[in-house]
Amino acid sequence: MNTDTAFVLRETLLANLRNGRWRPGERLPAERQMMESFNVGRSTVRRVLTQMKDMGLITQAVGSGTYVSQNAMDRLPPPAAPAAAGMMPSRSTSPSELMEARMAFEPALVELVIRNANGTDFVLMEDCLRNAEAASSFEQFEHWDGALHRAIASATHNDFVIGVFNMINEVRERAEWGLLKKKSLTTERRKAYEQEHRALVAALRERDAAGARKAMVSHLLHVQQNLFKPD
Repeated sequence: MNTDTAFVLRETLLANLRNGRWRPGERLPAERQMMESFNVGRSTVRRVLTQMKDMGLITQAVGSGTYVSQNAMDRLPPPAAPAAAGMMPSRSTSPSELMEARMAFEPALVELVIRNANGTDFVLMEDCLRNAEAASSFEQFEHWDGALHRAIASATHNDFVIGVFNMINEVRERAEWGLLKKKSLTTERRKAYEQEHRALVAALRERDAAGARKAMVSHLLHVQQNLFKPD
């Protein structure tokens, strides 16, 4: 099993539960759909689902499908983060501090992605792009926006880097960030973010380090400007 891909699949499914995309009693996508969306084998999908079933988050019925457990919301684990408790971000971390951290950290991932990313990584990024562009709500768009940046971090294939990214992402999933992002996101800005994401992934796929770093910095600066100067 590809650990990084399984990690992204599991964390994406958990994020869908956290943000309310799937409600208790609702049916999850079929195994084949997950296989196609994440470009993984059936054994990987089943192992992730087994983990979630053991956690009491889902139930499975032969011939019917996989469903969210009625008490899943009470059993959800916190977002994945580095094991060392001393590295956990403070609950007082502000959105402005988060953006400063992202500006310092995410552009530095470019070289590792270009060096280590494989075809599966780019399939996953493309899936995130398509789902973000097809999203019908802010919550869905924000989920796939975050999933893209998570897929980029995962494409470094560096466990420490992925752990640091998850620590940063733990702050991003807090209510204060979501409210600020929702307030700042207009239709025009969403379209711009989609175009910036496309440009970034294209540069990464082409192994264009300078172009990808420029695209990443430009996108994060744009997000930062819109968050704190929304009008």
